[in-house]
Amino acid sequence: MAEPIKVLLVDDHQVVRRGLRTFLEVQEDIVVVGEAADGAEGVARAEELRPDVVLMDVKMPGMDGIDALRRLRELDNPARVLIVTSFTEQRTVVPALRAGAAGYVYKDVDPDALAGAIRSVHAGHILLQPEVAGALLSQEEVNSGQGRGSSLTEREREVLGLIADGRSNREIARALVLSEKTVKTHVSNILMKLDLADRTQAALWAVRHGVAG
Repeated sequence: MAEPIKVLLVDDHQVVRRGLRTFLEVQEDIVVVGEAADGAEGVARAEELRPDVVLMDVKMPGMDGIDALRRLRELDNPARVLIVTSFTEQRTVVPALRAGAAGYVYKDVDPDALAGAIRSVHAGHILLQPEVAGALLSQEEVNSGQGRGSSLTEREREVLGLIADGRSNREIARALVLSEKTVKTHVSNILMKLDLADRTQAALWAVRHGVAG
């Protein structure tokens, strides 16, 4: 039997954390390993507990969710971060995704959909609603990559397709029988050639241009 998905809850409202914990604890494949009431505490707890997935609120006192997310990426923390936001905060979603979030859910999400979202990001997928994917794709730096796909080598296109599938560098290396160092070089070349900032943009570019598998 696979190890349960370890989840850290980061939200400044105790009642929200309690509700999330109550629901998630009945899931056989998910375990809540800890809680935090603000971004700074969330970063510290993520470093201490090494969860698989962090459910991160956006608006919190002190360090907010986006700054906490950036800090986790600076620390190279491997946790996948799922942003929990309200519909009225939708404008914060794109900055969160640019900061490295694996996706987002609204606070009124159906409980079963929340569990599904946790499983999805844990499996390496990027969780986006169509309107947010459109907002990301409309950014100038993404559009600037149009027409540059012809500069990619066949191997780089293979790597890009696997990025779009949510694969990590280690998984890509295993799939293509390459070293992780070689895969990292390919990823850097892809981002440079397409003038993209990160893997999320690369995945979206791949979907838009038919490179995804």
